[in-house]
Amino acid sequence: MKGVTLRQLRVFVAVARHLSFARAAEMLSLTPPAVSMQIRELEEQIGLPLFDRDGRKVSLTITGEYFLVHARKILGVLKDAEDMVARFKKVESGRLVIGMVSTAQYFLPPLLARFCDDHPGVEVSLSVANRQSLVEQLRRNEVDLAVMGRPPKEMATRAEPFAAHPHVVVAAPEHPLIKLGHVPPLAIAAYGFIVREPGSGTRAVLEEYFRRHGITPRIAMEMPSNEAIKQAVMANMGISLLSLHTIGLELASRRIAVVDVEETPVFRRWHIVNMLSKVLSPPAEAFRYFMLEHGEQHLADQFGEV
Repeated sequence: MKGVTLRQLRVFVAVARHLSFARAAEMLSLTPPAVSMQIRELEEQIGLPLFDRDGRKVSLTITGEYFLVHARKILGVLKDAEDMVARFKKVESGRLVIGMVSTAQYFLPPLLARFCDDHPGVEVSLSVANRQSLVEQLRRNEVDLAVMGRPPKEMATRAEPFAAHPHVVVAAPEHPLIKLGHVPPLAIAAYGFIVREPGSGTRAVLEEYFRRHGITPRIAMEMPSNEAIKQAVMANMGISLLSLHTIGLELASRRIAVVDVEETPVFRRWHIVNMLSKVLSPPAEAFRYFMLEHGEQHLADQFGEV
């Protein structure tokens, strides 16, 4: 294994994360043939296959699963070394990996653009995942900072709130609930809900709201993204509870309406999170301070005061 390269390890971890050569190629800005070549050369160095390939389906072999643990450790140690060197180079340069829950993609990119304008020498990578996956990325040292609503309690992190995060019940403008005005929680329980997958923060907020009111929601369908849910709501296929920060355009164009339900909006907080055990690089520290200083005002400017 003396010929194994860090490039091969990064490609291997990317393919293992997505279980897709095409998705890994997109994430790494490579072509799928280049990714396949890197994996083939790595398997030749190891002498055993790392992936089972069945048409377009890809899965890790037993060897691949064990090797993935060590590959992540190697890349994590390298990232810590890079961060240490960056501290001596100050914030003018360095690499910053930011993880975010999918709901944050509706407001974080403009903030990140402002940060990059102020720090043009910093190389930034984004990872978008649901809450459960993002917690694992933090644990495995794959991201420097995470932007999320509900910080993890199962491990030692520093979670700093930077803005309010309201959730509202939404429906198509012609839905009967819109005409009723102010309604109790029991009134919405009779309608089918379109929900995110288990492990998402939005799903957790919905379940907690109904649990607090002693109501079991009627799940009409489950979808893996906010965009899919919005399309289904606009088609009047059901109602949903979504972050207000995901529906700005649809509210402005009157394609989605907010249902006036007791004890809504449900307020949570946006947090910037990092592992307590991790020494942040200067770019990471700079972005952390940037979010704490500008995050709340940016959300107020983009979505209005709530």
